[in-house]
Amino acid sequence: MFHSLKEVQSELSSKSITLKNVVSQYLQNIEARASLNAFLEVWGEEALQQAEQIQQKIDNGTAGKLAGMVIGIKDNICYKNHKVSASSRILEGFESLYSATVVERILAEDAIIIGRLNCDEFAMGSSNETSYYGPVLNPIDENRVPGGSSGGAASAVAADLCLAALGSDTGGSIRQPASLTGIVGFKPSYGVISRHGLVAYASSFDQIGPMTKCIEDAQLITEIISGPDEFDSTTLQAKLNFGNEFHGKPKIAYLKEAVENEAVHPEIRNRVNAYIENLRAKGFQVDPVSFPYLDYMVPTYYVLTTAEASSNLARFDGINYGYRSVDAVGIDEVYTKSRTEGFGKEVKRRILLGTFVLSAGYFDAYYGTAQRVRQLLRQKTREIFSEYQLLLSPTCTDGAFRFGEKSDDPISMYMQDIFTVHAPLVGCPSISIPLDKLQENNMPYGIQFTAAELADSELLHFVQGIDNEQL
Repeated sequence: MFHSLKEVQSELSSKSITLKNVVSQYLQNIEARASLNAFLEVWGEEALQQAEQIQQKIDNGTAGKLAGMVIGIKDNICYKNHKVSASSRILEGFESLYSATVVERILAEDAIIIGRLNCDEFAMGSSNETSYYGPVLNPIDENRVPGGSSGGAASAVAADLCLAALGSDTGGSIRQPASLTGIVGFKPSYGVISRHGLVAYASSFDQIGPMTKCIEDAQLITEIISGPDEFDSTTLQAKLNFGNEFHGKPKIAYLKEAVENEAVHPEIRNRVNAYIENLRAKGFQVDPVSFPYLDYMVPTYYVLTTAEASSNLARFDGINYGYRSVDAVGIDEVYTKSRTEGFGKEVKRRILLGTFVLSAGYFDAYYGTAQRVRQLLRQKTREIFSEYQLLLSPTCTDGAFRFGEKSDDPISMYMQDIFTVHAPLVGCPSISIPLDKLQENNMPYGIQFTAAELADSELLHFVQGIDNEQL
């Protein structure tokens, strides 16, 4: 239907369509592809009412910057008086008492939220197979996963069920599914976007970001939802200038250990190398850099995030809100049975792992060591960015895999994040853009660009300026 907000707004301004037509078409698309299980809930009537109100603003010239954008939100982002469950049984039926800051900001610019999107339970997963409400299917091949944890968001955008989506990225949960479904996924620098109203997984990693069909829309959404927020003390005190661009041609580094990694599908490896050569042909300096800590990143990430998860998820206890076991007798059983029945297998695994690494006998050996490694990773990354402006790598080692292929092997599943955990570990912005499709199965894959902390605008302008087709 539409590839960008600019296209929608052009059609609206020429009066060849109405906003109600746009919403109705997306609702038809959602119904036609209900088998994808991308949406947990569709707010159709509400979206149509909003369309009529915003159409009036468009007609009298007072509409916001996002007028015409129909957007879905991941089911871990709060929207007042609407259900939010983080795709978990333990929050089944819960309605949010307030809206996330990002929701308030897109609504203020006249975006229309069409529904909430399925995801891995509490954003823990790389395949969208851990949701209590069932897996999301990849719209390109329904026998394959869409990636995770923002799998519903990726599937919905790729299948044209909405123009854009808001996802969250803790270790790659925006960029990995974007790669596996052939769309754009952007994770901003830590602190650029408020986490107020995001159901927390790991608070020092989580970031909300856009999933779109084009880079221009990702930049616009990021600019609108970014900025200081009194409800989140980790946000930056000043809003970034999204007009900033690199001066001249930026120097680009690529991680030698990533691009030459034998775990990377040979076709992806060859295509990335060809991409590098094409960048050089266009006058860019592109150099290999060694990053000897690649093998430490996934273990470090999982030690730290599970530790934070075990703390954050303690609030879901069957007492104040959410699921409570009907069989529980006495306070101890309320806690034990509610959490046992309310959490899925993967969430329990990560809570147990996090509790273990924080325990008295193992705290320094695991959690303390991981924090020191994280600092080492930051220092090494800053060294690279002192000489180069961008870092390039494949987004993932392969295209989308089949359902059940990795779900019985947690280590194999965790290694899906091998190239995406770097940015959240060090707080940098990172984007996955579509690169090509595998010849063997026609499944898409992406290439990832990462920039220094707070160089979000420069990164977005750079990838927007690249002629992807020629590269």
